[in-house]
Amino acid sequence: MGKYAFGIDVGGTSVKLGLFTVEGELVEKWSIPTRSDNGGKDILPDIAKSVLKKKEEKNLSDEDVVGAGIGLPGPVDSDGVIRKAVNLHWENTFNVADELSKLLNGMKVKAGNDANVAALGEAWVGSGKGCKDVVMVTLGTGVGGGIIVDGNMLSGSTGAGGEIGHICVDPSETAVCNCGNHGCLEQFSSATGIVRLLEKEIAANPDEHTLMNEKKHTAKDVWDAVEAGDALAKRVAEQFGYYLGFGLANIASVVNPELIIIGGGVSMSGDVIMPFITENFKKFAFHACKDTKFVRAVLGNDGGIFGAAKLVL
Repeated sequence: MGKYAFGIDVGGTSVKLGLFTVEGELVEKWSIPTRSDNGGKDILPDIAKSVLKKKEEKNLSDEDVVGAGIGLPGPVDSDGVIRKAVNLHWENTFNVADELSKLLNGMKVKAGNDANVAALGEAWVGSGKGCKDVVMVTLGTGVGGGIIVDGNMLSGSTGAGGEIGHICVDPSETAVCNCGNHGCLEQFSSATGIVRLLEKEIAANPDEHTLMNEKKHTAKDVWDAVEAGDALAKRVAEQFGYYLGFGLANIASVVNPELIIIGGGVSMSGDVIMPFITENFKKFAFHACKDTKFVRAVLGNDGGIFGAAKLVL
């Protein structure tokens, strides 16, 4: 039985890698650039070279290593097949797990969507430790998510399971989401979505004296203004909370999680944002789900490598 596993989290600019014990202890982490030019053809060979080099540095035999898990920014099904990854310039459908395994001289490889994998990491050793049914939503430039059911990552038939950011929460919305649809949760609860709500609120109330109409703002500025008692910022926060609470309540009615984890950059203002989310969640949730616990993610940017390692274990 192997004692170690590698966790790999592929981003658009860098690849984060980690060596873990099978118990979930991070032995070492490092990163390499993501060379996505030339159709991303160098990404997997670069990863394999880095893993094999670390394996040699640590004097690990094939028997010492269970395998490697990899999280990717795109839909990945349970067999390891990815169907396009725009940020990596991968346009074709192929089995990334099989391909990386060959480059790693036959090492066992499992692959998954990066947001799903991060949720698995939080459920393994993070804020969801000890829970078997978990929903995680990541609030950053976009809205990502992952769903863990009975301890297993939900990938779906084409790898699109857990795409929380693209559930429709407002079918009357005329603006187009990055995915091409209208009214997606991402349009209201991401960092960019929060700023969009702010700009609409300022445009509708140009004469209102507020902390928010003096310059171009970020999502963090909104939450700082909420703490300072700004009425307009609070209305933006209420809209944010309405959409996110509504969306998560619908997900909870399907999944019935023990825990909902809030991660991503927006979650750093957790003490301020959480009441806006939970109040609306309770308003819309099915009665058996109303007491679902909410927590903040604790693994931060390392959640992906933890989850990737757990994936192969």
